[in-house]
Amino acid sequence: MLEQVDQVHSLKTATLRDWLELGTLISIVDIRPMAERAEWYIAGSIHLDVYDKLKQGHPQIFQGFHLDKTIPVVFYCNSGQSSKKAAQLFALNGYQTYSLEGGLKAWSMSWNTAEILLKDFKIIQCRRTGKGCLSYILISDHEALIVDASLDVEVYEQIIRREKCTLKYVVETHIHADHLSRSRDLSLKMKASLVLPKSEDIGFDYTPLSTAQNLVVGSTAIQTIYTPGHTYSGVSFLIASKVLLTGDTLFINGVGRPDLGTNSGQVLEKTKLLYQSVQHLLTYPDDTIVLPAHTHLPIDFDQVPILSTVGAIKKLAFSQQDESTFIQTIMSRTPAVPSNYLAILLNNHRGQPIPPNSLELESGANRCAIQ
Repeated sequence: MLEQVDQVHSLKTATLRDWLELGTLISIVDIRPMAERAEWYIAGSIHLDVYDKLKQGHPQIFQGFHLDKTIPVVFYCNSGQSSKKAAQLFALNGYQTYSLEGGLKAWSMSWNTAEILLKDFKIIQCRRTGKGCLSYILISDHEALIVDASLDVEVYEQIIRREKCTLKYVVETHIHADHLSRSRDLSLKMKASLVLPKSEDIGFDYTPLSTAQNLVVGSTAIQTIYTPGHTYSGVSFLIASKVLLTGDTLFINGVGRPDLGTNSGQVLEKTKLLYQSVQHLLTYPDDTIVLPAHTHLPIDFDQVPILSTVGAIKKLAFSQQDESTFIQTIMSRTPAVPSNYLAILLNNHRGQPIPPNSLELESGANRCAIQ
């Protein structure tokens, strides 16, 4: 039987985030089964599938597994229970070990940033590294606009204070179904205008976004482009004719799924709209930067922006397909419907406060993309 050890050191996700932000040397070990690892993981972590062996009390589960003993080791699982046992047992081999408190579910809210600097403005890419959600802060002449807020409001407040600017607008490219929106709370707390694509489903006060409307932040103009497909009312934003914020319409290596929140008869219609929207976005100059609202891979703490260009995306297979082939591809590759999306969508339509079970509601990889 496995030897019992009473004490285990727990590590809060905020502490692990700080260590990774500072570049602290640390080994991170994912003990979950491969199927769960394939869904999502912490970037840079080592995979060692000992989950079932832990449950069975298998002896010598770490036999042959060696790490640098001068570097702390953090074990994680989905909810932080099995990783406690793993940390206890590995500590017997002379390692300083920790169990990640709350596991990957708690890690879902962890974040980091990267910056895109241009001549008259900069964009801060706020990356929810445990979920793949990407939001943006545009700063120009001490004014700011935030797009697709998915992190705690305090994170955006902290960045706005650091940048010594005033938040003018909070906007969204569409009503999201994979994460709880923080945009309404953010606009209320920071007294900024909440500007959203017009939708009859929205049950709270906001400023409807006209597709003929340009927003101005500092000296920078933001053009609204109607890009339906992922949703009927979705938009993209063209910033200073140089940067496209494409929401869930266009990713750096795929497109947004058109099936969520619709009946079977609407999916074909939305897929055709998606094709038209993607083709329109690809008419912009090849050097136009593309910044999507999600990524399908865990995000490293490397300060490297997740982006592409129109020219690079044009070379991908889906960009070169005719409408019929595109539709067939989308229909054949659409992943399973997430179990939690309706609850998230309803919360976002109503503008309700973030619920107490938010970690449970938002757990799991985002499944907005079709590649």
